[in-house]
Amino acid sequence: MDIGKLGVWFMTDGMTAAGAAAFARRVEQWGYGALWLPEPPFGRNVLVHAAWLLANTERLVVASGIANIYGRDPLAMKGAQVALAEQSAGRFLLGIGVSHAPSVEKTRGHIYGKPVPTMRAYVEAMRAARCTVPQPAQQPKLVLAALGPQMLALAAEVADGAHPYLTTPEHTARARAVIGAKKWLCPEQKVLLETDAGEARRKARGALGRSPLLPNYRRNLLSLGFSDDDFAGNLSDRLVDALVAWGDEAAIRARIREHLDAGATHVCIQPIGEGPTPYSSADERLLQLLAPAND
Repeated sequence: MDIGKLGVWFMTDGMTAAGAAAFARRVEQWGYGALWLPEPPFGRNVLVHAAWLLANTERLVVASGIANIYGRDPLAMKGAQVALAEQSAGRFLLGIGVSHAPSVEKTRGHIYGKPVPTMRAYVEAMRAARCTVPQPAQQPKLVLAALGPQMLALAAEVADGAHPYLTTPEHTARARAVIGAKKWLCPEQKVLLETDAGEARRKARGALGRSPLLPNYRRNLLSLGFSDDDFAGNLSDRLVDALVAWGDEAAIRARIREHLDAGATHVCIQPIGEGPTPYSSADERLLQLLAPAND
């Protein structure tokens, strides 16, 4: 599997099925290595939607970023991973994660276990699960949503790499030091084509929403040197600027390069578009500007 150095991370739930398929084909045409899909609590099942997008593309890798392990048991996850990889000739990349306690307990009604031992047990159960359907030509790839050193170390031990979300180039450097030189490291980076500082930060705050306040993200950002003051009110400019790469094309490319120089294998860019919600539309102008096919 070749995912290249640049992929697109976007929630296509604001699009119809036909619109999402057309978007995936454009991402493929622009030369991006992968399209990463999240699994929001009240949105599409990411594995079902991945099957649709894989069926409507030819070369593009479709990745879950991430599939919630509380949304299906290890046997169901293994069966989906094998089926999608076999159906697409190896173009499906499974990313799984433990999500956050509020989402798991209040929204799904499950008990949120300790993240690292829960994930270890889950991956071990996936490995042990029987799957008697036709197998893909190569072993399907697996990455873990990982932020802290223990989960990153687990990703290095039991998976093909890590998919950190809502992080900075400094975190990418730390993550590379933990997972070693050979594992995939695929951080997400929000990007916004806007040179006016006030307007850029307004749009960036809209896209970030309350995500930085979720327990796992906040804990990780505090470890990177941010303080409680950065989370107070409407998020500090310092935090917003660290999480969203805004400016002209050169400024955004510079942030992507920071991740690559820090050890990223592949950077998943999340384009912030116009519309009433952050996922109403992707900024396709920016995706075309940054497209690997244009390099």
